[in-house]
Amino acid sequence: MEFSSKEKFRVGLVQMSCSLDPNENVEKAIWRIREAAARGAQIVCLQELFRSQYFCREENAELFALAEPIPGPTTETLGRIARELGIVIVASLFERRAAGIYHNTAAVIGADGEIQGIYRKMHIPDDPLYFEKFYFTPGDTGFLNFNTRFARVGVLVCWDQWYPEAARLSSLSGANILFYPTAIGWHPSEKAQYGTAQLDAWRTIQRAHAIANGIYVAAVNRVGFEGPPDHGLEFWGSSFISDPFGQLIAEASCTNEEILVAECDPRRMEEVRRNWPFLRDRRIDAYSPILKRWID
Repeated sequence: MEFSSKEKFRVGLVQMSCSLDPNENVEKAIWRIREAAARGAQIVCLQELFRSQYFCREENAELFALAEPIPGPTTETLGRIARELGIVIVASLFERRAAGIYHNTAAVIGADGEIQGIYRKMHIPDDPLYFEKFYFTPGDTGFLNFNTRFARVGVLVCWDQWYPEAARLSSLSGANILFYPTAIGWHPSEKAQYGTAQLDAWRTIQRAHAIANGIYVAAVNRVGFEGPPDHGLEFWGSSFISDPFGQLIAEASCTNEEILVAECDPRRMEEVRRNWPFLRDRRIDAYSPILKRWID
């Protein structure tokens, strides 16, 4: 059964902390997925790399052992849950594609329990405590949409959320909503001076994607402190769902494990795009210079 582009759909976001035990994290995620479904969620999105703590805080080759193939044990487990509950699950995983080739990958698992497709994170950061280039090969899937039973969804991952090009291209393929599984937080040395501004920028850029494209946006982040006290990350939660004009229709706290559930109505997209016709007025004949790294 395919979705109707005019039908309302309900999304759930699972914001949680993670332990050092991947099995424990998967069990917690399953419990939270069940809770979201019981509250009416039809599409449930988990945070970035939910099976483990955020291991990219250090460059350690032994941590490649956390990766698994897709399909693999976790997608099989989540597939059974999706089929049992009749829901769609978006799961961010550390994918072992081949020896020496690993990706930060989001799997979209359909309500029948089968993998409908994968998106491999395109933009890979390399910052203090975010050493992702050590682990992840840049994605090669392009910016995809997935027709699920309940909605047509676009999936992007964390660092992708800062790039308007990614949101635009995913939106232009007809998505009803953009999901952003995320792992982002404060450095202990920066929180006092920059923390408020960093969180506000993170929220603002994604709300701007919603406005510029007339589309729902859902960002789900983790919470909790991970790593040594003086050299770890405090993940700031604040998961949210924005409507197509950037208005927050659900928002979580910075500190607590929470489940957000919100209803999305494609008719709201139609209304916003009729009154703010940014897609109509795009000058696609004039944008070719954007393919250059820099315009001298």
